[in-house]
Amino acid sequence: MEEPEKNNAQNMSKHQIIRREETLPRIGVFGVGYFKYWPQFEGLLEALLEKQEVLIEKIKRNQVEVVDFGMVDNVQTAYGLVPKLKSANLDLIFCDMLTYATSSTFGVIIKNIDTPIVLVALQPDKAMDYNKASTYMQLYNDDICSLPEFAGVAVRMGKSIPEVIIGTLHDDPESEVAINEYCRIAKVLNGLKTARIGHIGHPIEAMLDMHTDATMLTAHFGVHVVQCEANQIVSNYANGMDNDEVEAEEERILSFFDTPDPVSDPISEKLKPTDLRVAAKVSVALKKFIEKEELDGLAYYYNGEDNSETQLVMSNLIVGNSLLTSSGFPMCGESDLKCCMAMFIMDRMGLGGSFAEFHPVDFKENFILVGHDGPHNLSIAEGKPVLRSLKKYHGKPGFGAGVEFKIKEGPITMLSIGSTYGGKFKFVIAEGESVEGPIPPTGNTNTRGFFKPDVRTFLTKWIKEGPTHHFALGIGHQASTIQKIANYLNIESVIVS
Repeated sequence: MEEPEKNNAQNMSKHQIIRREETLPRIGVFGVGYFKYWPQFEGLLEALLEKQEVLIEKIKRNQVEVVDFGMVDNVQTAYGLVPKLKSANLDLIFCDMLTYATSSTFGVIIKNIDTPIVLVALQPDKAMDYNKASTYMQLYNDDICSLPEFAGVAVRMGKSIPEVIIGTLHDDPESEVAINEYCRIAKVLNGLKTARIGHIGHPIEAMLDMHTDATMLTAHFGVHVVQCEANQIVSNYANGMDNDEVEAEEERILSFFDTPDPVSDPISEKLKPTDLRVAAKVSVALKKFIEKEELDGLAYYYNGEDNSETQLVMSNLIVGNSLLTSSGFPMCGESDLKCCMAMFIMDRMGLGGSFAEFHPVDFKENFILVGHDGPHNLSIAEGKPVLRSLKKYHGKPGFGAGVEFKIKEGPITMLSIGSTYGGKFKFVIAEGESVEGPIPPTGNTNTRGFFKPDVRTFLTKWIKEGPTHHFALGIGHQASTIQKIANYLNIESVIVS
């Protein structure tokens, strides 16, 4: 298992977070060869198909559904394969470079198929035994031979050059990691195809960078934005639960969080029973709402009338949506749909993905605090998260429980999805480190983020890319994988390094 995904799973187990059920991505596999070899070299075709079975078993270890399309060894079988690939509802395709194959086996496929294709060249022997070498042995290990030809024909067909995995079929951890990477990419692409992202309210007034067009999200990501109403949650809060389920949710919340005494922030208090009760009732109401609407994510912000029940409920989604975000249901405050998409992508990659923005810089130690109020991904917390009662939510209406923790120490990745003047999306990506040290006890998340070469230079470069000020924050260094996803979605991207 990829290291970020493993860490994520360990945290989930520790905090008893159960992920929501997801569909498995569908990955197609076809091998390529040259039909003229089969009558010339007895047993070669069978040996190559055995190689393909080994690759298929490697792919299956990554929680995906594999569709085996066998061998393509001439132009006729290539043309015959195209409609089968189109009808299989695939998220990604591995082309297994089993031996030399003419590009006529590939040209019509790359021309007609929009599903991402990865060329896999895994040589069975680490090196030929040159004292016993034969043409048969060369052909058996000729996985690399056609890669330049296939790349050249992709260009001639007006397509991007496919990604490539090069290595050996056995005892090659690097190629195993690469296969896992593309399986995780397939998981993201699969999730985006059918995701229903709820939207309640509007971005906070005057946050102009966050506004987006729901139709454009469908055009570029495939997701459907479900326009919802605050009263759908408020009515559940008022009428849709009994005391037993509220008490059970209170118990569940307390099992996830510590509730320490306040420290230095005068607006924070030890968690009050009344705030816990509201958070639990809202959490139950929220779960009922998303189940009824069959949602896969939610972006929300809703003021409500002062001192109303609507304001109380809609300003206290923080605890419930942090639990949901940790289980694979990204929720984004301040109604930032673009950031919700970034969180969704990171979640399906197994990186967590928490709602974040930049907080004050520490110029003494050369880091910046990275965090936010509102929803967060508990599965990537360092230690046990904290709940504090807050007398006010700064910059927003209401009061109640606030979630506080820092991101797991070690490598981190940020993804901001911005919008350009031309109305298109842009991925702004960066990698850094979450480093040990105290954070402000304000009932919000904060992580000490270190970025190379220094905080001033990094922030200047980041800002010059015009990101949305919110971003998803995840564990691990995964910028290159996120950029591949952007490429597959035909979205502009930049890695700030």
